[in-house]
Amino acid sequence: MMSYWIFILGLLLIPNYVGAYSSSDCFVKIKEDFHHEGDVVIGAFFPIHIIYTINKLAHEKLPHYFKDFHLQYNFRNYEFFLALVFAIEEINRNPHLLPNISLGFDFYNLQYNEKQILINMVIWLMGQINPFLNYNCKNEKKSAAVLTGTSWTTSAHIGTFLQLYKFPQLTFGPFDPILSEQAQFSSVYQMAPKDTFLSLALVSLLLHFHWTWVGLFLPDDHRGTQMLSDLREKMESNSICLAFVEMIPATWTLFSNRFLKNLGKIQESLANVIIIYGDTDSLQGLMRNLGQQFLTQKVWIMNSHWDVTNHADYFMIDTFHGSLIFEHHHKDMVEFTNFIKTVNPYKYPEDNYLPKLWFLFFKCPLSELDCQLLEICQPNASLEFLPRYIFNMAMSEESYNIYKAMYAVAQSLHELSLEQVQLQQNVNGKTMIFFPWQIPHSVCSESCGPGFRKAALEGKAVCCYDCTPCSDNEISNETDANQCVKCPENYFVNEEKNHCLQKAVSFLSYEESLGMILTSISLCFSALTAVVLAVFVNYKDTPIMKANNRTLSYTLLLTLITCFLCPLLFIGQPKNITCILQQTTLGGAFTVALATVLAKAITVVIAFRVTFPGRVVRWLILSRAPNFIIPICFLIQLVLCGIWLGTSPPFIEEDAHSDYEHIIIVCNMGSVIAFHCVLGYLCSLAFGSYIMAFLSRNLPDTFNEAKFLSFSMLVFFCVWITFLPVYHSTKGKVMAAMEAFTILASSAALLGFIFAPKCYIIFFQPDKNSLDYMRKIKHSRKKGLSQNLVQKTH
Repeated sequence: MMSYWIFILGLLLIPNYVGAYSSSDCFVKIKEDFHHEGDVVIGAFFPIHIIYTINKLAHEKLPHYFKDFHLQYNFRNYEFFLALVFAIEEINRNPHLLPNISLGFDFYNLQYNEKQILINMVIWLMGQINPFLNYNCKNEKKSAAVLTGTSWTTSAHIGTFLQLYKFPQLTFGPFDPILSEQAQFSSVYQMAPKDTFLSLALVSLLLHFHWTWVGLFLPDDHRGTQMLSDLREKMESNSICLAFVEMIPATWTLFSNRFLKNLGKIQESLANVIIIYGDTDSLQGLMRNLGQQFLTQKVWIMNSHWDVTNHADYFMIDTFHGSLIFEHHHKDMVEFTNFIKTVNPYKYPEDNYLPKLWFLFFKCPLSELDCQLLEICQPNASLEFLPRYIFNMAMSEESYNIYKAMYAVAQSLHELSLEQVQLQQNVNGKTMIFFPWQIPHSVCSESCGPGFRKAALEGKAVCCYDCTPCSDNEISNETDANQCVKCPENYFVNEEKNHCLQKAVSFLSYEESLGMILTSISLCFSALTAVVLAVFVNYKDTPIMKANNRTLSYTLLLTLITCFLCPLLFIGQPKNITCILQQTTLGGAFTVALATVLAKAITVVIAFRVTFPGRVVRWLILSRAPNFIIPICFLIQLVLCGIWLGTSPPFIEEDAHSDYEHIIIVCNMGSVIAFHCVLGYLCSLAFGSYIMAFLSRNLPDTFNEAKFLSFSMLVFFCVWITFLPVYHSTKGKVMAAMEAFTILASSAALLGFIFAPKCYIIFFQPDKNSLDYMRKIKHSRKKGLSQNLVQKTH
């Protein structure tokens, strides 16, 4: 068998860890317990290995042992023991927690039967192998608490026994409502959180992948019954059906007839998704049976990690490879991973398991005298070299619960030691004695802590009351408060409802990502518009510039630079001056821009469409009469803004009610009617410009920009019409960001649709921007017109 156990790092084929070790008596004589000294000791009871026999062939040398024994390691549970050692060492190194007091532990491996569980518990509690009940053979009582796991049945058996002694018990297994019953288990404390939303999470996962035909395995106990009830209710309401339901008894053994009979039904079922709910102990028989089968095309959904390496020969194609597992979130412990890298048999000689692990995985020989490692061994061997499917270095959920349990014990002992120091200053120099039960009290009702108030009970004495949580935005920061106090308007209540916290100011700032993006876009487009203006000035004498009214083009580009800079007024903490400038600057800048577009469109219409006499048309064009549209339109907008500022101007408003934890600073528009009048005037200018440009879109000018003007006005009009309902449905910084984005989008439409085609001709088709090209176009148009007239004549 020695050749069977090889170092498996990097190999895919793994051995079955359930096997006979008749060639090594060290594995036969493995001790079930070991200890670490300390001033205060914590008892730890959970399974790491199981020894069992099938044929019960008696051993020749060792009495009460069998030759055909089988040893099964649970490497995942061994991580629980390492978490215990890690937590105790970390606490002992902390000078601020239990100073001058060290923690130790007594570890006992548990078999999966009630008799062995209770025997180990009595041996630990009474201090001898053949104990007399109610008699303590330990020299000194220094046991503080007991750590148990992993199943609720183990904790319940131990808890029933320890209840007689009022001994505190911390369990790190899955949460169970029975263990929370104070009448039966008043000294049991569960470290795991409740599975309140597990059934909802399972159904949500099924709905996400459209899995509506699933199988279900549950333990045949109160937890399985409750989970089945919760799942049925939620599945039926979401049209999910159960293909089969198997309630598994805890005594379901390896060769269960019931399992063999139902295995065919599971394989033939159309349900390719199977849920397994239970802890690692209650469904051991089920998992061992399933692990020995080769069930393909099945998706397994579980609520617990299973040590399936004990049952698989090839981990990449085992039954449970790729299972979906629900876990409670817990803190990542990098320190724990680093600690595991340093664990070896020489650092922890009291650990009975490490020499066996080094023997199995690193070919380290064991001494036949004391079963300790010989010096011939790999010097740098470490648990981190084992593949993750055999030993995971990350801290599991149960290990984190053990870590929390040790700190809970240490904190309690620390507070108790401080109380004893105050009551008795180390009387006669004796060591403090830690009793496992609490200094008794007699009250009708427990004290109401901070966050609660006392509520009198009708017909009861004054000492009898209920503890009622404080209402929203109310706190109580003392014990047994009669009334809760309301927090000021600019404050909010913390989760514990014992403090008023000042609300933070919320506005669209330059530091946050949204503010940075809008600022960058604003500055980039402003710079781009300035570059376009410089290009147009440089090419001012070219035909394309002369044909499209250079003065109006310059005016529009200068106005667009201002429009692109307007969003900066909406970013940063609002002030009275910025609130006023936001709308007035916006209204004035866009009025000039739209009036300029309108003047461009009217110029084209006058030149080609108006039926005035030629002399009148020539006078309108030479006198540049359309240019007067700009100051007239701007003057009208100026009057509207003046009326707005004179009657009800914008002002700063603090909103302390919309957001629970923030005070939102916004610019109130003041007169809503004036605000909509300003926007309506802009939309009317855009619509008018669109109509004029649309009428002149097909006029026969060489560089006719009417098509681009009409399309830009259409986009501008649509952007602002869309803006209004969205603007009124948002609040705070989102409202400011929405308006800033609308300004940038509409300005970009004007810049892109009007000036991009001109820039394209200037840089990429310079031959079209010449007098020769214009003469050719005019000649071809005259020739085409003459041909049409000849055809009509004939």
